[in-house]
Amino acid sequence: MNFKKMSTALFAFVSTLVLFAGTAFAEGAEAAGSSDSKGFIALAIGLGLGLAAAGGGMGQGKAAAAALEGIGRNPGAADKIFTPLLLSLALIESLVIYSLVISFMLLGKL
Repeated sequence: MNFKKMSTALFAFVSTLVLFAGTAFAEGAEAAGSSDSKGFIALAIGLGLGLAAAGGGMGQGKAAAAALEGIGRNPGAADKIFTPLLLSLALIESLVIYSLVISFMLLGKL
């Protein structure tokens, strides 16, 4: 087993332990509305938006780079590349907007 696979497996194991440690030691239903759960909701909002923005930015960057490379290799195909590029950028951005909507829904629970 190489180092990359082992470090990925270790990261997955540790993150699973961290994520589910709170539920393992849960006190019951009366603790569901406590300030700890509000803190986890706030953490979920921040992490969700951050990951969505980072993933969307990387996806849009790769799509734009590929489109510009294609236009650079064949300038005559710019019109045929431009429309699918805009469509793909809109679809990538819609996933980030869905994350924003979910974050606003979670913000209502605080």
